Amino acid sequence: MAEDSSKCLKEFWAEIPRVDEDFLGSIRDWKNVQIAVDDKTIWLKGFTDEQAVASEIQQLPDFILYELRDGLLFRKDALVPSKKMRTALLWIPIDKALQLRLPPSNQNYFGIQEQIQIKLKESDEEQTVIALLSNIADIKETIVTLPKFKLEKIQWTLLGDKALFIGVPLLSFPGKAYWTKDKHLLPAGMDFEFKNVSMLLQQKYNKELEGWLLWHENGNSILIKDTDFRPLSVSSFRLTEKSREWN
Repeated sequence: MAEDSSKCLKEFWAEIPRVDEDFLGSIRDWKNVQIAVDDKTIWLKGFTDEQAVASEIQQLPDFILYELRDGLLFRKDALVPSKKMRTALLWIPIDKALQLRLPPSNQNYFGIQEQIQIKLKESDEEQTVIALLSNIADIKETIVTLPKFKLEKIQWTLLGDKALFIGVPLLSFPGKAYWTKDKHLLPAGMDFEFKNVSMLLQQKYNKELEGWLLWHENGNSILIKDTDFRPLSVSSFRLTEKSREWN
């Protein structure tokens, strides 16, 4: 029997504001659904007919479901389109995207809590480094000999037996260099496996942008608040060194 062309499969898209992203946890097990992100909106596609009318999505706040026809997005039962199909989006299965954003890690890095697990990969893009992580033991003899003008544009904080410096030009110390992306500090030459997860991670773990998320190659990170940094000077470094010795 010939197939009835009037029963072609429908393609559904949807959008929800990024501020409501946590509500998507109710449908994270719908592995056929894909997710993408732009500045203020989370886009979804791949719903089945049953999912398109399911109570799980009807309860989502500010959730708009569309039917895709000829590159145009139509609201339910609408005769005229609401907008054009979005292009140049990076799509990720929803179960993988939410897994990247939600679960916290149980392990500590530098002894500071509030961490997340995610994958970093090597990047071919050129990056400008703005931060340096150095062992105190490797730099304590050199830093006290540097002239004031080389220190005055640098902020720093202590992380265990390491010092994190932020500012340009970077000091010529041994250590690990970092570049910045959306208030993340990423190891030089590396980037997130999924680039569009950058802002999602900030919204989840640094929503007020009160500091920096510092990343290690193995995917661990820590939040370092802006208030933890101080201007770099020989006197502040010496005082910190004495404090470490007393402790």
